[in-house]
Amino acid sequence: MPFDPSLVLFWLKKLVALAVLPPLMPPLVVAAGLLLLRRRRRAGMLVAWFGIVLQFLLVFPPAVGLLLAPLESSPVLTAEAARDAGAIVILGAGKRDHAPEFGGETVNRLALERLRYGARLARETGLPVLVSGGAPTGELPEAVLMKQCLVEDFGITPRWIETESRDTRDNARLSALQLKAAGVHRVLLVTHAAHMPRALAEFEAQGLGVVPAPTAWLGSHESKDRRLALLPSQNTAYAGWYAVHEWLGLLAYRLSR
Repeated sequence: MPFDPSLVLFWLKKLVALAVLPPLMPPLVVAAGLLLLRRRRRAGMLVAWFGIVLQFLLVFPPAVGLLLAPLESSPVLTAEAARDAGAIVILGAGKRDHAPEFGGETVNRLALERLRYGARLARETGLPVLVSGGAPTGELPEAVLMKQCLVEDFGITPRWIETESRDTRDNARLSALQLKAAGVHRVLLVTHAAHMPRALAEFEAQGLGVVPAPTAWLGSHESKDRRLALLPSQNTAYAGWYAVHEWLGLLAYRLSR
């Protein structure tokens, strides 16, 4: 297999993300504080307690909501806003490698949420669909699995399949090439609400007119029981991870421009 610097960079980013994202990041901060205790006790205690507080905040619904609110700012798509678009772009979100009930691999639940909404928009608008998702390690591209899901489960056949992308920036660049070649310059962009700011910026940077079509909001919404809305759960833990992931992604993209 030939050496591919871009692939090395891709996996390096993944490794760095493991260290700076929850659930690993807060325990690492605590461990760093404990290591400091022998030499600088006060500093070590402060760092360790910071890690503990950080762990709590990243599962505490009000704190997670504050992280997500600026990310999930795009409104629900309206029929009027969708009127001038020429295509629907659905971004990949990963896959399940072990899905024996589907005969091997399939899209993961995040991608399925996007595909479901994208299929709904395709039926409502009659617009052609592009699916975007590559294969960083050389296996079956995610976009192929996305097409399979759309066809078999939702009765929608994508017109374009982008199979080479490794991240959101690639999604935008490579999708734009196919869309512009087909004379499409304005699209409905389907992705998670929290991912929309990063995706929107990248697609607009490629010279496309973009109408946000967000789905799957993760932010906390008022519960009938306000006491339940304050309790940490596996859902808020995941939402906290996603929020930090997106903020770091926005920072990384801004620094790399």
